[in-house]
Amino acid sequence: MDPSTTMIVFCVSFLLPFGLGAILDEEAGSTYQHQHNSLPPFVDVLPPGPFYDVERSANITALVDQPAKLNCRVNKIGNRTVSWLRHRDTHLLTVGPYTYTSDQRFRALHTSGSEDWALTVRFAQVRDSGMYECQVSTTPPMRHYIWLSVVEPKTTIYGGGDIFINKGSNINLTCVVDYTPRPPSYVIWKHNSNVITYDSERGGVSVVTEKGSRTTSNLLVRGASLKDSGIYSCNPSSASLAKVLVHILNGEHPEAMQHGGHSPHHVSTILVSTALTILIALK
Repeated sequence: MDPSTTMIVFCVSFLLPFGLGAILDEEAGSTYQHQHNSLPPFVDVLPPGPFYDVERSANITALVDQPAKLNCRVNKIGNRTVSWLRHRDTHLLTVGPYTYTSDQRFRALHTSGSEDWALTVRFAQVRDSGMYECQVSTTPPMRHYIWLSVVEPKTTIYGGGDIFINKGSNINLTCVVDYTPRPPSYVIWKHNSNVITYDSERGGVSVVTEKGSRTTSNLLVRGASLKDSGIYSCNPSSASLAKVLVHILNGEHPEAMQHGGHSPHHVSTILVSTALTILIALK
């Protein structure tokens, strides 16, 4: 054999375990890494049969009179069927793509080839709130529970009820509007039955409103006087109004006002004195 040929054969034989073997190992590692990365981040090996993707089958909060959609994602379902049941009355709502309830607001929603099996509710109502079951027709059946909360628009004034302000201090009220389909187009503040205007002779009145998924409106009345006492209401366009009763104090204590002009200590003294008088009279 030619010496140069012999040298080439020797080099190939020597380098094969290192060069070609390394290349094959690198390709295999790349293939394994690709397969591994294709798995969901929370598992290393996929279960053999159907399983729920709980991250995409979560609890739902919906607004009253708006559509609600409960999604149930089932991987590797095969030829099995998904059904939706309402837990409060164990009422069967849907089986596969078919609806089995007379309430026409409920509908099954599924696209062929998709892993998502949804239950939709048109014009959701507060009474629709509760637990719903997404069931897969395995033996025994697999069950996943989703909670639907249907909420109404809500208006709140912080510190609601009775608010006590010292004369000469500022009245600072914050109104919060939650659960509206869209931000209210306006928020009106009233003192008793009168709309609060910012160009009135009184002056010192300002309102700052920030609209969004949660709308806040802040009313500031500087240098409160006794005539600023009364009922303050916050009335947004897309929710019910909220009220608070503001008391302007002129040296009084709030406890005395809440007890009709008598402090708790004074009330207790009167009760003890009355009890002693009755006991003496009975002797």
